[in-house]
Amino acid sequence: MRSTARPRDVFAAVDLGATSGRVMLGRVGPGVLDLTEAHRFPNTPVRLPDGLRWDVLGLHRGVLEGLRVAARAGGVASVGVDTWGVDYGLLDADGALLGAPYHYRDPRTEGAAEAVWARVGRAELYRVTGLQHLPFNTVFQLTAAAGSAQLAAARTLLLMPDLMVHWLTGTVGAEETNASTTGLFDARAGTWSKELLGRLGVDAGLLPPLRAPGDPAGELLPHVAEFTGLDARTRVTTVASHDTASAVVAIPATGPDFAFLSCGTWSLAGLELDAPVLTEQSRAADFTNERGVDGTIRFLRNIMGLWLLEECRRTWESRGQEPTALPELLALAARAEPFAALVDPDAPEFLAPGDMPERIRASCRRSGQRAPESPGAVVRCVLESLALAHRRALRQAAELAGREITRVHLVGGGARNELLCQWTADATGLPVVAGPVEATALGNVLVQARAAGLVGDLPSTRRLVSATQPLRHYEPRKDPAGRAAWDAAAARTEPSPRNP
Repeated sequence: MRSTARPRDVFAAVDLGATSGRVMLGRVGPGVLDLTEAHRFPNTPVRLPDGLRWDVLGLHRGVLEGLRVAARAGGVASVGVDTWGVDYGLLDADGALLGAPYHYRDPRTEGAAEAVWARVGRAELYRVTGLQHLPFNTVFQLTAAAGSAQLAAARTLLLMPDLMVHWLTGTVGAEETNASTTGLFDARAGTWSKELLGRLGVDAGLLPPLRAPGDPAGELLPHVAEFTGLDARTRVTTVASHDTASAVVAIPATGPDFAFLSCGTWSLAGLELDAPVLTEQSRAADFTNERGVDGTIRFLRNIMGLWLLEECRRTWESRGQEPTALPELLALAARAEPFAALVDPDAPEFLAPGDMPERIRASCRRSGQRAPESPGAVVRCVLESLALAHRRALRQAAELAGREITRVHLVGGGARNELLCQWTADATGLPVVAGPVEATALGNVLVQARAAGLVGDLPSTRRLVSATQPLRHYEPRKDPAGRAAWDAAAARTEPSPRNP
């Protein structure tokens, strides 16, 4: 039976990640911020003859099943959707989806960046968009699709969260924190860049009107309400639909001088600023400027993150010979030789799925290091390399933005990894506050609650997170020998410039 009540203080956060999706229910009130999982489902890409694709129909089905659980639990005041960035679906003139969206790890964008730079120089592109160069940015995906029958038939481009919202409400829009990851967005103006679109031959009519976090997106379509059992008047609220933007909302910071690490499949390392940093030095250092809530800028670098560890675990699991349980692997890593081998987590050979342990060993051999053989040595190599990448990115961010950092907030799944948290504190020389683990879902819920008038501005929202969520504190070790070891390791891993 369909619920007739819509609790004013309960919100459904649809949070879709690269490996799984879930629907979380958040209750918000004075001194209250509770989160429970309603439904979790896998996000398994499908390799078709023409490339690696997302199973968006499976994701939509998982979302509907989760909302049905929410209805049985008593209903919700509203629903919000966040996902990863850059990927998109194309709709035809009738609003039908033109094939499953490509996965950003599909290699079809090889060579697309050079085609874009031939029309808009690399430095000029950065001055407009402020984006770190990633080979799978939407602008490069569209360039790779140029001339295809699918793109020729398309009338609307919807980024992944906007596609999910469209299937819930029937409305069309583009949420600005996710739009800012495309390479088609003007970082200063906060709008689609018509000049870039024209010079790159992208039809401006493909791109929907922009929405801001907190804007209403619509109400549930009748068949969605019927299937889920939710009240047909249930609102869908635009949230910070890029998952990192939602995670940054839920950083439990009580002062301004913080850096953040949103750590999961990717590590997003950076600062929250009032304005973009579009200097040549920032471009050369490969930093990105993405929109946040209330017009803020997420000034950060994308680092490959725990993808390396998860791909190692997947490879070992397929063989059935090595340990794969994370606690056992971390215990082995803690006993392995420190700094025996280090890699650049952002090396191109680590981007695609595959035999990650062997890729790591091959990288070490090419750089003249002894290759890590045991699972413990491989995991130690990954985690120490990530901690050093965090150190490098945060120090560069502070220098480029002219900011002082007094602490690091590490949120997301990486907050459970005690070795990574402690080694990040040791590498950076800064205290690390780990948690909340569910920062993305919490940020999603909090933007909905703010739209409903239940929470105030961003600082007060963060104070609520700090007061209600479990956090762990890691202090950097102070012994001189330990600091010197991290300094020496950092000198070994200093990469060559990527943006000539």
